[in-house]
Amino acid sequence: MKFIVAFAALIALALAAPVDDKDAQVVKYDSNVAADGYSFQYDTSNGIQHQETAELKTFGEDVSALVVKGSYSYTAADGQTYTVNYVADENGFQPEAAHLPKA
Repeated sequence: MKFIVAFAALIALALAAPVDDKDAQVVKYDSNVAADGYSFQYDTSNGIQHQETAELKTFGEDVSALVVKGSYSYTAADGQTYTVNYVADENGFQPEAAHLPKA
């Protein structure tokens, strides 16, 4: 009986072990591309998540550009999950996260 419990605990520990980054696989992927923008989302087996949307925006009569909004998160070596939210528009790339310094 003790062997079965120890074996079950060992299996549970192996299944709970983090996936090495070089062995990570995409476990979810969605994408939509249109003439006026795009969106995508993916999750990997090592806990990385990324989602992004873009819309075509007109600035004046002759200038158009994509305005991009998104976020990504990952678990660092210290075990903490870090999330970055960002916007990229006419004002440049603007990331926001608790772990990033504020201007």
